[in-house]
Amino acid sequence: MEQAGYHNAHAAFARQVNLHGRQTHGLTLRYDAASVYWWLRGRRPDSPAPQLIAEVLARRLGRQLIAVDLGFQHAEDLSGLGLTFDSDLDDARSTVTELWRRQRLRHEFLATAPFVAAATTQAGWRWHFDPRDANVSHRGTRQVTEADVETLRAYEQQFLELDRRHGGGHSRDLLIGWLVRDVQPLLNGAYSDRIGRQLFAAVAELTGQVAYMSYDVGEHGLAQRHFIQALRLAKAGDHSGFGAHILANLSTQAVYLQQPAEAVRLSRAAVDGGRGKAGSGIMARLYAAEACAHAIAADPRSCTAALRNAERAASRASDGDHPAWAGYFTPAHLAGAAVRCFRDLGRTNEALSFADQALDLGRSSIRTRALHTALIASVHASGSAADPEQACHLGRQALDLAGGVTSRRVADRIADLAQRMKRFGGNPAIDSFLHRAATAVSPA
Repeated sequence: MEQAGYHNAHAAFARQVNLHGRQTHGLTLRYDAASVYWWLRGRRPDSPAPQLIAEVLARRLGRQLIAVDLGFQHAEDLSGLGLTFDSDLDDARSTVTELWRRQRLRHEFLATAPFVAAATTQAGWRWHFDPRDANVSHRGTRQVTEADVETLRAYEQQFLELDRRHGGGHSRDLLIGWLVRDVQPLLNGAYSDRIGRQLFAAVAELTGQVAYMSYDVGEHGLAQRHFIQALRLAKAGDHSGFGAHILANLSTQAVYLQQPAEAVRLSRAAVDGGRGKAGSGIMARLYAAEACAHAIAADPRSCTAALRNAERAASRASDGDHPAWAGYFTPAHLAGAAVRCFRDLGRTNEALSFADQALDLGRSSIRTRALHTALIASVHASGSAADPEQACHLGRQALDLAGGVTSRRVADRIADLAQRMKRFGGNPAIDSFLHRAATAVSPA
């Protein structure tokens, strides 16, 4: 208080807290000089006042603060933050904005938070079976319009492009800062039920993008928390196709974490949730996720059936079936899923039959090209008819591509390739690749 110049201006400080609460949360607060008197003597105001007080002081001091810094409370237990699919929409708004804010402050726990499988299962169940939100309108200071929602979607397209070109670690902090600064006031603004559903759908997509970026850089607990909140916002926005897409992303994350049973459950929930509600292009992506889940579960029959369903859905897709958040999923991505599936099933010849198509990617898909190149190389390094020279050639290409992206998934896929290549050591070219891979990426 002294550093901020409020030592002898308690009433002025209380007015700033009231104003900040009205502008950012649509709250009507009536704190006064007496309130500040008691705060300074240890009384803790109700939430979100500690956060508002910290933000008012932080703005004045030019540095970041949280409620713990002000002595209101001991270090908080954040282990459950973001893991719940809140029934009450006000709680959901508070949860997602608090998750953004904590991530912006780089809270150490969130970067290392564990993946909690039970929380994902519960969120998927709630998304399917909870009743529709009857009314999502909100009273606040700032009036939210369709133009505001269109602005969010324009920004979303920019962040999607940056992510696909440079990897999740490139612009995630920029996205989080923008969500806290510009999107949180919209969520807490004034809007009708119709505009509110559009707003929640758009913010669900942006939150899902944060989740995918976090997954891409290997922060799986944080990614899971954002995926769950994106699912809740999609529910409020009547955004069924995107909700199914989020479940498929959670399945893909479970595949990455080698949790086959969880991956299968989530992928089936995604397909069930999208059927009859999502376009053919989105259904192709959902079936592809299901195929990958069945592959790591060692279920070839279900895997090949899901791939056939994906191919049929893709053949029926039109341009209108690919919204911005699903626009990445092309025939090359479906082919990449087939390569992955048949490799995991030990059917290398079938995997390689999709290799050329899996590399038929647009120029901006740098991360996917790196992932697919390393994946195809791993097929050449597998089985009794392995081709280590081709695996080495593709491995060098993957390393070249990896230098342009910030992605834990790319690094791990190259590390996996290097592990498979070790049995061919003794060849100068292969030894050179292994040395380069060891210095370029961390071990898987």
